[in-house]
Amino acid sequence: MTSNRDRQQRAAARARLEQNMALRAVAAERRKKIKAMVAGASAFVVVVGAIVLIAVLATGGDDDKPASASDAPCTWSPLIDPSASPAPEPLPSTIQKVGTPPQTTVARTGVQLMTMQTSQGTIQIQLDTAKAPCTTASLTYLAEKKFFDNSKCHRMVTEGIFALQCGDPSATGTGGPDYKVNDENLPTNKTPAYPDGTVAMANSGANTNGSQFFIVYADTTLQANYTVIGHVLQGLDVVRKVAASGVVPADPSNPSDGTPKLEVKITALTISKPAESLPTLPPVAPASVPATSAPAASSAPAASPSK
Repeated sequence: MTSNRDRQQRAAARARLEQNMALRAVAAERRKKIKAMVAGASAFVVVVGAIVLIAVLATGGDDDKPASASDAPCTWSPLIDPSASPAPEPLPSTIQKVGTPPQTTVARTGVQLMTMQTSQGTIQIQLDTAKAPCTTASLTYLAEKKFFDNSKCHRMVTEGIFALQCGDPSATGTGGPDYKVNDENLPTNKTPAYPDGTVAMANSGANTNGSQFFIVYADTTLQANYTVIGHVLQGLDVVRKVAASGVVPADPSNPSDGTPKLEVKITALTISKPAESLPTLPPVAPASVPATSAPAASSAPAASPSK
């Protein structure tokens, strides 16, 4: 038979077992809560990380910079393909062999200041480097070689389009470097495509930019086929003064297109290093001849500012 003492011992053992089971249940519940908390925290970290990643991708992170026209290498194509068959004709005497600009110096952001010291006054132009990096790199390269110094602006158009054309050392309209640059920054869907003060490249067809450029001195309607390189900051009155003096026409049937009667000689052309913005320019001295107002647009057919 079971004694009272045995019954008491068994009861105490059951009580200890039940107490241990209760403690284990509490511990298991605590572990479950901890796991849930960890899982929730991990999910929160993942969500926050995803949000941060999306924000970085959208903004570019700390290295966000203004977008440039293109990161593709510039193409300096030979004016005449030496591998052409049959053998190509030699370069015209008006074309200068100058090599090609180095790819390592092509700036793709910011602006540059082009200063033209001329026999009629100073003209200062802001080059939009970020929008036309290859063209501005080419012009900078040529300016460093003094390619434009002591050259004449060989063409003035005063009806249909309103522009002074420069950049040909031979002053014939056929001169330039022995390479060509592709078109950039064409003013498509803009009216007028070439407003007052615009500076753009002359060409002889698509992707044939060389050294010749034209300065627009009144709103001009043209097809958007000419690379816009910038706009005049100071000296547009100089161009208008030359236009008011008239032209010596190359073709008597087109009396508004020819050599400026008032000679414009570029004594020096310099281009500054790229910068995010240009400093405020000091005022220039008044032109020796009062500038005339810009002419009204003419209904005459527009002459193309080609070479």
